[in-house]
Amino acid sequence: MGEVNPLVRGLTEKSSETSPGAEDPRLRGRTYTIPFDHVWETSLRVIRGRLRGWTVVIDNDRAGRIDALATSALRRLETEVVVRIGLDENGQTRVDVEATTRTDVRDYGRCRRLIGRFTKHLDKELNPRPDQILDPTTMPRLEQST
Repeated sequence: MGEVNPLVRGLTEKSSETSPGAEDPRLRGRTYTIPFDHVWETSLRVIRGRLRGWTVVIDNDRAGRIDALATSALRRLETEVVVRIGLDENGQTRVDVEATTRTDVRDYGRCRRLIGRFTKHLDKELNPRPDQILDPTTMPRLEQST
């Protein structure tokens, strides 16, 4: 079964979240070979300063969770955004995002766009080398010492 038509999806969805195997590239999240602390601080900086209408509600680095509220300027639509940052099974920093609209109104793709906007700005701020963003659908190749 193929990808759901974007128009139908926008008329029926109220939330979106990242997962490593998502068909939509905006929803694959990120796996970085960058230390947790740097990704954490950069994520907070992006939310607080780069994303218009976003506000950090709660941040807890021990839990690896940032709760934010994204409010649209025009219609004042509120979307709850949860950013989870932690280490994956290989010790790499994994970033996943979930966005859920607060109203009964369908999101018309807003949640997907918010997630994509966050990850785009995070990538820009981190400015990683190509080898520092790993494909979440494959295992990283370990260098062998000789």
